[in-house]
Amino acid sequence: MSITKLDTRRTLPAMDQILGWPLIRVLAEQHGQTLVKCLVNQQLDLLRKAQQPCEPVQFAANVEQHIHGYLSPSLRKVFNLTGTVLHTNLGRAPLPEEAIQAMCDVSRGASNLEFDLGKGKRGDRDSHVEQWLCRLTGAEAATVVNNNAAAVLLTLNTLAKGKEVLVSRGELVEIGGAFRVPDIMRRAQAKLHEVGTTNRTHRRDYDEAISQRTGLLMTIHTSNYVIQGFTASVAEHELAESAHAHGLPYAVDLGSGSLIDMRQWGLPYEPTPMDSLRDGADLVTFSGDKLLGGPQAGIIVGKRELIEKLKKNPLKRALRCDKVTLAALEAVLRLYASPETLSQRLPALRWLSRPHLDITAQVERLLPAMRQWAGDRATVSSVAVMGQIGSGSLPIERLPSEAIAFTPAGPARSANRQLRELQRALLNMPVPVVGRIHDSRLLLDLRCLDEEQQLIDQLARDKST
Repeated sequence: MSITKLDTRRTLPAMDQILGWPLIRVLAEQHGQTLVKCLVNQQLDLLRKAQQPCEPVQFAANVEQHIHGYLSPSLRKVFNLTGTVLHTNLGRAPLPEEAIQAMCDVSRGASNLEFDLGKGKRGDRDSHVEQWLCRLTGAEAATVVNNNAAAVLLTLNTLAKGKEVLVSRGELVEIGGAFRVPDIMRRAQAKLHEVGTTNRTHRRDYDEAISQRTGLLMTIHTSNYVIQGFTASVAEHELAESAHAHGLPYAVDLGSGSLIDMRQWGLPYEPTPMDSLRDGADLVTFSGDKLLGGPQAGIIVGKRELIEKLKKNPLKRALRCDKVTLAALEAVLRLYASPETLSQRLPALRWLSRPHLDITAQVERLLPAMRQWAGDRATVSSVAVMGQIGSGSLPIERLPSEAIAFTPAGPARSANRQLRELQRALLNMPVPVVGRIHDSRLLLDLRCLDEEQQLIDQLARDKST
């Protein structure tokens, strides 16, 4: 160890001395001495490693900066300007104010989560949403778990544990995060029995595969891809007939799932739980946070006898929803009692059905602020784009929209670097702005932008320019 290094270490003040500095005392009063002492130690370690002296004002400023970074939330609000409305990485469906208020109300104190106020005794947490789900879908009963993968897992484990599940080969989908239907089946301790081929499956394929080992027939809606061309599939009412003729249950996994006909807002049709139940499905599973527009949840509706079996499965407790999720889901389901106002009150549907001219007008209002922010780093213009619904919903459908496009002003050889720098500057804002890079431009699709003035003010305050 060198003499210089020894001298540098000896010049560093002791912990007690630093904690007595006025600036450090103020930080300790604001944030607690435990946290401040921990970060002071970290700063001292950095100075020892760098062999640098300790300057009190700069030292206190560094500690304060690290406190703010340490205490800043990791999960933050962002502006979703990607053009994908139900973006899995960005939290999927935004919640309506009614759901947010309901979540706050039950979070502040005790609630009747599992207490029946009418009977004055223990109740069922599913009861807060079950009546609404039955009313809206026509099902006999319903239950809710933490996401749709969990709904499928619970269904398979309850009805087909140790037995075969007949599924068309063309329906063995992989959902987000590399989770695959065959993997979920193995975890549910059910045995996958593929029938038919990738592009064509017939009713006889199911009938010939049914045996004493069969526990369930299942249709998995291919919501995140489409097979076109020389294809054939079996209608749900036919599969229900085949299953029931052999005394077997028939389940349909809709994935996204919608409780309304989307065509009334100019959107493509998506199968509903009501369709499947009318066609004879005994159980239908679907998501709460996609086209339904609610919180993350897996919803199961269908025959009362089967729903009761699901509820008695020990897995149900491991997969159940908490009070906050149930409060939000109930609030969203209540909105469906007035379908005429859904497109105004449900943010996801409002964004999906937003008129193109409305988006174009917003782009024109934002262009001056965007140009001022970009300065000489890029040329800024409006451009027609095609967005998408997202989260595996209606995969080939596109939403005509309008975006603000940043084209790098520098040499072509450095264009990619400039785009990344612009993207990073937007992501570093207090409310990060998430766009997408496409065709050598950074695009900000405004379809999902509600808080226009907040974005304008943020651009004006940004120091990266």
